[in-house]
Amino acid sequence: MSAVGALGVAGATAGCASAAGRQGAAAAHQVHQAHAGLMTFIGSYTSSQPAGRGVDIAMRDMNGLLTPSGTLPGVADASFFAWSPDHEFLYVTNERPQGSITAIDVSSHEPRLINSAPSGGNAPTHLSVHPSGAFILTANYGDGTVAAHRRKPDGSIGENTSLVEHPGAEPHAHQVLVDPSGKWVVAVDLGADSVFVHAFEGGELTQHQQLTLPAGTGPRHLVFEGTTAYLLAELNSTITVLGWDPEAGNLTAGQVISSRAPEATGENFAAEIAISRDGQFVYASNRGDDTIATFAVENGSLVFKAATPTGGNWPRHFALDPEETSLFVANQRAGTVTRLARDANTGALSPTSDSYACPSVAAITFHG
Repeated sequence: MSAVGALGVAGATAGCASAAGRQGAAAAHQVHQAHAGLMTFIGSYTSSQPAGRGVDIAMRDMNGLLTPSGTLPGVADASFFAWSPDHEFLYVTNERPQGSITAIDVSSHEPRLINSAPSGGNAPTHLSVHPSGAFILTANYGDGTVAAHRRKPDGSIGENTSLVEHPGAEPHAHQVLVDPSGKWVVAVDLGADSVFVHAFEGGELTQHQQLTLPAGTGPRHLVFEGTTAYLLAELNSTITVLGWDPEAGNLTAGQVISSRAPEATGENFAAEIAISRDGQFVYASNRGDDTIATFAVENGSLVFKAATPTGGNWPRHFALDPEETSLFVANQRAGTVTRLARDANTGALSPTSDSYACPSVAAITFHG
């Protein structure tokens, strides 16, 4: 059954441009796509103007083209996604004043809603699933809290097991994730200019370290690569390279580099950061410049390589596809998802003409 049939909705209204050819897709993905394409989930703000649709489902073919397949009804203000370890369940933030998170069953390739639960705070912007699969962690931007919920065997969201509020005059927790060792929970707080490390045992969060950054930094998201983390700051458009000691549970700040091209001017707010699977390239989105910046990792430091226009306005989020031959950008103000082709050897990005229409788009993720 198609995604539209499974969802029981009318044909999707999103539009797509023609796709350029792509090479180098992994064989396993080629077989999957030959039958149905790679299921892709696109989140958007339903309360914004123009109103988004919540959760779109599209299929990505072997050439990188996104084709609309349906809309999952009943998911408001879908601003971020997180997968269960087995990729059979998807979790979504509902970024509203009375925040909530929603569970979706994707195990049969016919997505269906399971349940929703209060996020424990205001305006959740990020969530992640513990590697054990037993807990869901949520960052509530509006009130600077981080919550843990139990995850039930059927994929549904269970009871809240912990809720911590970050210190400071105006904390705004923007991200929460588990470190590579699986022992620590790390939360990035834009309002507190801090990264918090929490011990996590039996579903309980306990603050362990507060790494304070210079006032006005506005840290937003980070990504781990072994004992290094790369921290992107929204307010001053920088990336800070952090050393990570998993035994002690401590972060140490090192190199600081601009997320922008050297010649960039004017107002800019950095948004998303990602690292290639081989750990050799780091990417960051710039809202204002409307670019994806590419950095090479050389001798433990970041070296700026290029800033590639996204082909849209206000790149809030982006994601590499499973083969890492394309990078898809959610341009919130343009209401488009655009595709940049990626050279796996050099990390370089190149614009394409591919564009999928989604009003007030917020995030994108792949079922791969």
